[in-house]
Amino acid sequence: MSWPPFDSPCLAPPPDDAGPLGPCLHCQVRHLAVCSALSPEEIQALETAASVQALEPGAVLARQGETRRHVYTVTRGALRLVRVSADGRRQVAGFALPGDFVGLSGAPTHQHDIEALAATELCRFGADAMQRLGTRYPHLQAKLLERACVELDTAREQMMSLARMTPIERMGDFLLRLAARQARAGNPGPAVALPMPRADIADHLGLTVETVSRSLTALRTRGLIALPGTYVVEILDPAGLKALEAA
Repeated sequence: MSWPPFDSPCLAPPPDDAGPLGPCLHCQVRHLAVCSALSPEEIQALETAASVQALEPGAVLARQGETRRHVYTVTRGALRLVRVSADGRRQVAGFALPGDFVGLSGAPTHQHDIEALAATELCRFGADAMQRLGTRYPHLQAKLLERACVELDTAREQMMSLARMTPIERMGDFLLRLAARQARAGNPGPAVALPMPRADIADHLGLTVETVSRSLTALRTRGLIALPGTYVVEILDPAGLKALEAA
């Protein structure tokens, strides 16, 4: 299996004059992460509980049903969250991109398989250590709660969207959401990286691979997007994509 070439804002090494605050303060996705709520002094405390974990493309971070021992912030690359039903059907629940927090759950076990889509770097915290930090710094706890609420709202909105949208509308909505996430991470477009293969998009949107390909071709034919490469889409007409749902 070939893996998409994908790179995103990462945990950059601190500059020579970074001083004692270490890499967390200079993380390029800090403004997207839950630690954005912390002061420099609190960042120092966070660093003592953090470690960096690197994953090769295709590596498994966790399996569904395993005890949840760590939480993670994606600092480079991308992850996919996969759930396999009792009858063996595969559903891609979502994708974690730089700045996303992974592992936040009230359950003691992982609810999904978590797999690396590309070379990926994570900032890792013990689940218990993060809970203690949340108690110590209430605004961090508030940021975690806010993140959980946003994820819940997004999941509900996506569920409703999938129920009422045509395949082409689903594809357009997916591209706009992905573009917005990458813009927040420092890539304003129009080129949008697709860190996932077509099969993952299909399993995420409830479509077949063939329907995903046809939908992308239809969007290109309408002049809404360009397809310069397998893993890149250029959004030429964001308003036109947005208008698909209202059509």
